[in-house]
Amino acid sequence: MASWPDVKSAASAVAGFSEVRMTQIQRATQHLDPPFAVVDLDAFDANAGDLADRTGGGATIRLASKSVRSRDLIQRVLKRQGYRGILAFTLPEALWLAEDHEDVVIGYPTADRTALVHLAKDERAASRVTLMIDSVAQLDFIDEAVGAARLPLRLCIDLDASLELAGGRIHLGPYRSPVHTPHQAATLARAIQSRQGFHLAGVMSYEGQIAGMGDNQPGSPLKRAALRAVQRLSARELADRRAAAIAAVETVAPLEFVNGGGTGSVEQTSAEHVITEIGAGSGLYGPGLFDFYRRFRPRAAAYFVMPVVRRPTDRIATVLEGGWVASGPPGRDRLPTLSWPRGLRMHPLEGAGEAQTPVLGPAAHGLRLGDHVWFRHAKAGELCERVNILHLVSGGEIVGQAPTYRGEGHAFL
Repeated sequence: MASWPDVKSAASAVAGFSEVRMTQIQRATQHLDPPFAVVDLDAFDANAGDLADRTGGGATIRLASKSVRSRDLIQRVLKRQGYRGILAFTLPEALWLAEDHEDVVIGYPTADRTALVHLAKDERAASRVTLMIDSVAQLDFIDEAVGAARLPLRLCIDLDASLELAGGRIHLGPYRSPVHTPHQAATLARAIQSRQGFHLAGVMSYEGQIAGMGDNQPGSPLKRAALRAVQRLSARELADRRAAAIAAVETVAPLEFVNGGGTGSVEQTSAEHVITEIGAGSGLYGPGLFDFYRRFRPRAAAYFVMPVVRRPTDRIATVLEGGWVASGPPGRDRLPTLSWPRGLRMHPLEGAGEAQTPVLGPAAHGLRLGDHVWFRHAKAGELCERVNILHLVSGGEIVGQAPTYRGEGHAFL
């Protein structure tokens, strides 16, 4: 059985990797000095089309901005059929995006008093931005921050999508909202409706234990089978509970939208009759964590590139940096994927390092000082926290640049 480093070195083949395509991209960018980041626009656009197609026309895609983190690329996607609205990360980011976009829902509650005051005084922003809440305490916080004399604020209830077993003693899924049952959702909806200055617009639920966990991971077949069984159980339980929760909320107030899912669960979530939209974005870049799903295979579309700076032995080439490790529970799946040249693997005792990443394998023998080594980040938007510019490649040439959020240097950062 292959070890994880071996699987990671070959993962680009799983993600629609093409040697011909990589050769084209490498030639187009060989004059650039690393570190730099590249987005293959042809793969990016194809992934955007695939994401929309996977809904079967049953829902639209609300673009998760934190998975893209480039305003130019966000605008590019939202021009496509099948996409409508943005799922933002923070209120300051949402206010910034709302300057150009009419429908921005924030995926997480906010405690930013300054941004709340701004929102409550800006008529256009208040009509375009929807806040996320999951408790009456958050209503109290907003009231305290902005006062009674304000514009009406749009709200969305975050319904917990995790699977709870054994009377709640077993919790499978992200720890997000305390609103789990239809009764709790309806109770919060009534609290919103009873207050001046709030408008309930929608309900969201993110099933991270399904959408964010690949069901074809390397390793034990028994663990894969167990994960798939739990995901099937969770999907059935959530579909029933989500439908009941939406019915309960709509006895209190009509809803404009019901958001669910993620890149990894587009098909099954969009099939639920209560779902009007899917929150997704990671599938556009096709990062390493999405190499191991059975339902879909996003094309590798985003890369970062580092130079060879040492040859400590004939077998090893040492790359500068490379340790752009993803957030989440520490593990090998959070390491970047070696994409090019083919046949590289990380040293098992060093992995991807802050200062250097030694690489092994047949391809390492021919690497020279200054040669480029291509990586893919394990998670989508986190790559953009490391670079200011994304070099855009289409066909066999660089066709432009897209600043990341970091590169724009906006005050909300």
